Amino acid sequence: MALYPNADIQAAFVARLEALMGEGALGLTAVTVAHDEITVTAETAKVAELLVALKADKALLLDQLVDICGVDYPERDKRFDVVYHLLSMRKNMRLRVKLKTDEDTPVPSVVDIFPTAGWFEREAWDMYGIFFDGNPDLRRILTDYGFEGHPLRKDFPLTGYVELRYDEEQKRVVYEPVKLTQEFRRFDFLSPWEGAKYILPGDEKAAPAAPPAPAKN
Repeated sequence: MALYPNADIQAAFVARLEALMGEGALGLTAVTVAHDEITVTAETAKVAELLVALKADKALLLDQLVDICGVDYPERDKRFDVVYHLLSMRKNMRLRVKLKTDEDTPVPSVVDIFPTAGWFEREAWDMYGIFFDGNPDLRRILTDYGFEGHPLRKDFPLTGYVELRYDEEQKRVVYEPVKLTQEFRRFDFLSPWEGAKYILPGDEKAAPAAPPAPAKN
């Protein structure tokens, strides 16, 4: 079932976004539709002005911010995508706004436009290290105090850097370097009924099967 039940409404929505892109003042650089979902890309420096326009425009009325999230592409110069998900209840339409940034370039905060952005921006900062300029309370929200690094970056180790435990002697939680009790193992997930194409551990101990006896005439 299509996400948008009325194709005419969706077409009008896209036409209005393309008109805003043509004006050039809001930093819209592309409008695409895929799988019944509308996505626009924007210039980082103008995202606040863009969200104000999308919220106030009578043809769009995207007045709810559902989420802000990050995506990491470490092979790019601007390694992060910041993605805003907007909702118009009155138009029954959704919009995805994407922009690119890096570790050093701040993204304008949109807390003054959507107060719920405060927590979303804190989460993106905590998980990815994306800095939001103007957020009044930009600090970690999911990790512990004193946590090093940003755990959703692709180059962050799976084990992390430190682990914590409660020490009975000191009667407090202590941080220690990660100590693995065993190395990571790789599994082939083959069904034993299919049979592996190599000798499984322990099979080398089994005696080879005797050849079948010749049939008697």
